[in-house]
Amino acid sequence: MPRILMRALCRSPASVHPAPRGAPRRTAQRACVALLGISAALLLLAPAGVLAHAIIVAAQPAMNSVVAPGEISIRLEFNSRIDSKRSGLVLQGPDGIQAPLAISPGSPPGVLEARAQVKAHGRWKLRWQVLSQDGHITRGEVDFSVRDAIDAG
Repeated sequence: MPRILMRALCRSPASVHPAPRGAPRRTAQRACVALLGISAALLLLAPAGVLAHAIIVAAQPAMNSVVAPGEISIRLEFNSRIDSKRSGLVLQGPDGIQAPLAISPGSPPGVLEARAQVKAHGRWKLRWQVLSQDGHITRGEVDFSVRDAIDAG
């Protein structure tokens, strides 16, 4: 570690007011350098998922997609594990009415799955909220439209 950086990060009372030459000052600096090294190693060795919030990597229905009226499968895949028991899905129809969706049990650790009836034509919103592995709550929404196949073209 460069000496200037070490002095800036490991400033101790002994380095501000130098004591007589000897081991106590060097021991304190070595302990500080060791602590900084261990901290850096722990950050580098931590899995990437532990340091990141849950982010959608795939969605069904996809953002701004068009689906036919009827029953649809909903599947949101995240970049990390989520706590599905403390997460939720809410579907909002074109009339503004919101309905919570039951999350399918047995989904993989980073996935929320559900089924829903979408009969009314128009713009729908799938709102989601998940508790990620890092302990943070993440929210978002996926917008999609419902139209007949003839109207979708």
